[in-house]
Amino acid sequence: MDLLNRKFFLGFIRIHILYHASKDMIYGAEMIRELQRHGYTISPGTLYPILHELEEKGLLRSKERNINGKIRRYYRITEKGRRLLIEAKKKIIELVEEVLEEKRYA
Repeated sequence: MDLLNRKFFLGFIRIHILYHASKDMIYGAEMIRELQRHGYTISPGTLYPILHELEEKGLLRSKERNINGKIRRYYRITEKGRRLLIEAKKKIIELVEEVLEEKRYA
């Protein structure tokens, strides 16, 4: 993915992370696989700074767990993150409706 596409899709990736963190606790490797299912190629070096940023902004909170002798950090959405996700969904719907409406008349 070139730099322009990468920057463009990082917003979608953040929303995708918040969405999954609203459904259940998530961890990095799991999110990399989930994003790959949707065609995003994202490295741990890109994902983990995003997770840390979302946590610093109060949109996610994390908790470490010992899984088979390994420490794994799990993330869950916060109330602030949930409110932002609701607003993002509204904006996505508005944008998609506008884009699809335009297509009908093209």
